Amino acid sequence: MTMIPTRDGHALYVKDWGAGRPVVLIHGWPLSADSWDHHAKQIADAGYRAIAYDRRGFGRSDQPFGDYDYDSLSDDLSDVLTAMNVEDATLVGFSMGGGEVVRFMSRHAGRHVKQCALISSVVPYMAKADDNPHGVEPSVFANMRQAMLEDRPKFFADFFRDFYGVGLMTHPVSDEYLQWTRSVAMQASLQATLQCANAFATTDFRLDLPAVTVPTLIVHGTADATVPIDASARPAAAALSAVELKEYEGAPHGLFATHRDQLTRDLLAFLGG
Repeated sequence: MTMIPTRDGHALYVKDWGAGRPVVLIHGWPLSADSWDHHAKQIADAGYRAIAYDRRGFGRSDQPFGDYDYDSLSDDLSDVLTAMNVEDATLVGFSMGGGEVVRFMSRHAGRHVKQCALISSVVPYMAKADDNPHGVEPSVFANMRQAMLEDRPKFFADFFRDFYGVGLMTHPVSDEYLQWTRSVAMQASLQATLQCANAFATTDFRLDLPAVTVPTLIVHGTADATVPIDASARPAAAALSAVELKEYEGAPHGLFATHRDQLTRDLLAFLGG
């Protein structure tokens, strides 16, 4: 376990496993680096260096009251790369973390990056608009915010069922895994949870995408009810040149858990390629 300082005086919790070319894993909302543990172990076992950190406000990192916009979060990523002496890295961002990857590429000119992977990512733009007809209605995000303010544990109980595609006839993760996920989410500060939800709901990454010039893997589930594929993976892939899009048929948002072995194989093949 390592705590590294950020440029604005906060500390981020970082896991550093294995040795070799670095793979930096950026978790989704509202989780922590622990959500990457299975993949990080497989990546480290395959001869790479797996680095995963808790986003500010989440997990074991400091919980400042402000600065949860994507500029600040991509600066945190830059601080992690600098502190860990990372070169020729592969950046892997899940969900909200995909935005940090893309904003880092534009804001920090892709420094030290060899490859990118966007997994169930919010890129390029989540909000429905005249020029983004497949996005999510703003009222959905407003209702999420209100539900979290009223009863955050209850909100997460419902949210994570959709997140993992749990239904009457489908149960791709155990009840124990759902309970663990909810407990991780409740480690985050309320302020960070709300501010980060606003960031991924309103940030438009379409102008950032041209900065992603390295080979990029995009993985997304066709049944993702949290981040619809037509508002994210498909337009993102269309905007990039050196890109491979893998659509997991019927997969939900949390495919790092529901399709973990398939995702591990695809990540390792991408790293090796």
